[in-house]
Amino acid sequence: MRRKICVVTGTRAEYGLLYWLIKEIEADSELELQLVVTGMHLSPEFGLTYKEIEKNFKIDKKIDMQLVSDTAVGISKSMGLALIGFGKAYDELKPDMLVVLGDRYEILSVVISAMIANIPIAHLHGGETTEGAFDESIRHSITKMSHLHFVAMDEYKNRVIQLGEHPSRVFNVGGLGIDNIKKLKLLSKDEFEKSIDFKLNKKNILVTFHPVTLENSTAKEQFNELLLAVDELQDTTIIFTKANSDRDGRVINSMIDEYVSKNSDKSMEFTSLGQLRYLSALQYTDAVVGNSSSGLLEAPSFHIGTINIGDRQKGRAKANSVIDSFPGKNDIQKAFEKLYTNEFQETLKTVQNPYGDGGASEKIKEHIKNFPLEKILKKSFYDIKVLNV
Repeated sequence: MRRKICVVTGTRAEYGLLYWLIKEIEADSELELQLVVTGMHLSPEFGLTYKEIEKNFKIDKKIDMQLVSDTAVGISKSMGLALIGFGKAYDELKPDMLVVLGDRYEILSVVISAMIANIPIAHLHGGETTEGAFDESIRHSITKMSHLHFVAMDEYKNRVIQLGEHPSRVFNVGGLGIDNIKKLKLLSKDEFEKSIDFKLNKKNILVTFHPVTLENSTAKEQFNELLLAVDELQDTTIIFTKANSDRDGRVINSMIDEYVSKNSDKSMEFTSLGQLRYLSALQYTDAVVGNSSSGLLEAPSFHIGTINIGDRQKGRAKANSVIDSFPGKNDIQKAFEKLYTNEFQETLKTVQNPYGDGGASEKIKEHIKNFPLEKILKKSFYDIKVLNV
């Protein structure tokens, strides 16, 4: 019998990373793909992105979490609905293995339901640290509930092992985002401009800013400082992609709406660019600005800069193309000044992406296809022997 692999996706960014792995699973005659969508994919506010998925794949289940509020109470209710919905979905689909990526609260509910249903879990991009967001606690919690681990670099592999996972179940496959860069036929500049209905300028930046969930009442203040800084840039097109469904994400999105409505001559906004347009944009922009993980995982491969603001990505490995900045107007302006210096522009030409050079999707598929499942559910805590000095 074919091994049934259930892949779950809840956000546009996560789906973009999973795309080539889903293709690999679908194409393998020894595997049966089960694709389940949830979270922002099913929300009109976030673009009903499940429709884009349906252009490429058959969706087996849609689990609506009712993302109607970005308050702490609202998110907790959505997580509860996800637990109920996925419990029922697993009972119907009966997958042999669940595949999930990352660190979001949607995926935590997905994994809890699978753990209770005795479904082996393969977790992608574990072992990373993001000290400014509760995503880090969620990521490590998912690690402890998972049975196979696919990480992006040796540092993260060591951290997963440090959490008590056996080395024989932890695989360094590199970053999944690199596969998109290598395999997608990206848009030409003319095609990209037509797709966004906007002409690029002498300078161009891509701005994505998400709430820092472990800090209280900072989304509005921090994003306002960023807007003040970018507003003073000359001859610059500003492309905004909206925040996700984290707590206070709607605050940021309403501020983007207001800014773009007043500055339509130099800025535009997108709920979702999609992977093709997003990666194509990186070819023609000078920097990714904000606190999105894509500025660390993908931007270095395009030899462009990243202005990484605040603590959301604190702890993640960074290429030399990343400029860290405090979330204040003056600090952000200094980061822009550094970005456009001749010295920094020269360093971009030879920057190396620490997350590898592609091939993660194929490697992961082979492991989830061939790893023995008979005794996979029972795990022993792997103790690291520490030498007392």
